[in-house]
Amino acid sequence: MVISKTRRKNILIAVLLIALAGAGVLWYLFTEKFGDTRKEKADYTMSAQNLIAEFKKSDSLANKKYAERMIEVTGIVTAVEPADTTVNIKMADSTGSYVIFAFQQQHLADARRVKAGDSLSVKGSCSGGAYSEILETEYITFKRCAISK
Repeated sequence: MVISKTRRKNILIAVLLIALAGAGVLWYLFTEKFGDTRKEKADYTMSAQNLIAEFKKSDSLANKKYAERMIEVTGIVTAVEPADTTVNIKMADSTGSYVIFAFQQQHLADARRVKAGDSLSVKGSCSGGAYSEILETEYITFKRCAISK
């Protein structure tokens, strides 16, 4: 089967256009900026203990309800885990199951001042939760977090 020169040129142009469109979508996704979480309205407000209990009951149902939703969670900080460029704050229950919050860049200074034992409200986008067979605990992760004022 022989493809004419014109047809080859059209195919090449189509492939290039698709590649450019794909590159544009990837660029958008990787450079997407989010508004300040502190200014966003929470879809749900609850205690860390109640959120953990709901995920323990059925993490698949809880994930459907809470994933990618803005939630304000109140509880006692059980651990503060500083890293090079971020800080993670944990709120755990008596079984070791926990909620962990990763903070937006503009709110890192506030997060670094938090100490274990502090009572705190944190607002963020719920990434979802899962059960760890190895640790035998439920964990729920949040991104783009800010301490509620």
